[in-house]
Amino acid sequence: MDETETPDVDLTAPTALPHPLYERLLAADARLFERAARWNWPGAERVLPRLSRSANHGVLWAAVAAGVAATRTPRARRAALRGMASLAVASATVNTLGKRSVRRARPLLDPVPRGRRLRRQPVTTSFPSGHAASAAAFAVGVALESPAWGAAVAPLAFSVAASRVYTGVHFPSDVLAGAALGAGAAFLVRRLVPARAATVPGARPRAEVPALPEGEGLVVVANQGSGTADRVNGLRAALPRAEIVECEPGETGDALAKAAVRARVLGVCGGDGTVNAAAVVALRHGLPLAVLPGGTLNHFALDLGVEDERDLARAVRKGEAVRVDAGRFVSDGTEGLFLNTLSLGVYPELVRARDSWSHRIGGWPAGLLGALRVLREGRHPLEVEVGGERRPLWMLFTGNGVYHRMGLAPGRRTDLADGLLDVRVVHGSGRPALRLLAAAAAGPLTRSPAHAAVQVNRLRLTGLAPGTPLAYDGEVTTVSGEVTVEKLPEALTVYRPLPSTS
Repeated sequence: MDETETPDVDLTAPTALPHPLYERLLAADARLFERAARWNWPGAERVLPRLSRSANHGVLWAAVAAGVAATRTPRARRAALRGMASLAVASATVNTLGKRSVRRARPLLDPVPRGRRLRRQPVTTSFPSGHAASAAAFAVGVALESPAWGAAVAPLAFSVAASRVYTGVHFPSDVLAGAALGAGAAFLVRRLVPARAATVPGARPRAEVPALPEGEGLVVVANQGSGTADRVNGLRAALPRAEIVECEPGETGDALAKAAVRARVLGVCGGDGTVNAAAVVALRHGLPLAVLPGGTLNHFALDLGVEDERDLARAVRKGEAVRVDAGRFVSDGTEGLFLNTLSLGVYPELVRARDSWSHRIGGWPAGLLGALRVLREGRHPLEVEVGGERRPLWMLFTGNGVYHRMGLAPGRRTDLADGLLDVRVVHGSGRPALRLLAAAAAGPLTRSPAHAAVQVNRLRLTGLAPGTPLAYDGEVTTVSGEVTVEKLPEALTVYRPLPSTS
């Protein structure tokens, strides 16, 4: 937020006569300002003016956000991003509406000691305080994602807001109004993109599992190809008696099979594909699963409510777990399990394109390039027979559990044991790019010209051409003829931290 730019309103323009009550409020505000100017603020003269200047253009908050994100925990990164997004909304609102609507002159500096005054005085209108709006927006935005980081940032935000009265550039009501506007911006951002805590599914149905205070009996297989070193080291420190096996991507299957023989609890650290392989082994051996997210997306772990090694270690130490559903598909002798999604149509081609580039440019850029390539190429829709009727489809999506749209955020599951398959189809008429974008923008609508959605517990598709690609949990295989997809209700027991009952 910058309040030193050339004003774009005429402060001398004639206005309507103010209401007597409004005049009394302004007079009281001016008296408070003069009282603050006369008040001795111990130690503030060397700190608050510098702090006030550092917050120009949001520089201070960008630096704080970088420091918070540098801690490399998912919650801290989200808190920093939410804080900056809230600041951006508050800044835009103050610049476009606030200062154009209320043309209030700045306070006279006569009662303010010279040592407090800023070297460069703002020349925009006074109401509301942009610095206070930015400070409150950032602090509240951070707190909505991470209360601990919000508490750490709050004193700094309060000091920046107070510095605007201390240096004489704002009346107290300017600061209060700016802070209220900033807090409102943070809550608006939360409404558009809910905080992670608001989307974590309930802790049900609970499962009885062994509590391992130091991790004895837990064998964790870590996929080194997922960049899991920091997470693994953190888990090793939190659970010193756990056995951790680090292996290359092509060795995870064998490592999981060997680990299951000697484990009371099978652990895995990696992306969704690695977690899928571990779930298959855990089901085969009747073992509870401990998942530590370590890949690019980590949909299952994050929907479960496990963000990092601290969450997992807490659940393992206390013996906290739930039962969750799994999905299974069968086609002409091919069988597979999925914890997140299964797709036919253009999405498997996108996964293949992404995987071919991800080792060179990273997962997210590769995914974007893959999507552009798939949508640009001329393709024919997939032909599938559903319920005896042959239909052209650009994509068929099947979720293990119902995905809910929350504001502008991508779909999330709020129940991992709902017994349902979330089936979405994008019809095969028209151009694929337009159809897919329309379906993505519409979200979970029941019907539209572009797509349809239904929740079932079993799905049967026939008439698939030989070699049809099918994607499940980020992996791709081929199917032909008939594909049956079904739910395995509460099939898997997984550790996750449970809410405190105190």
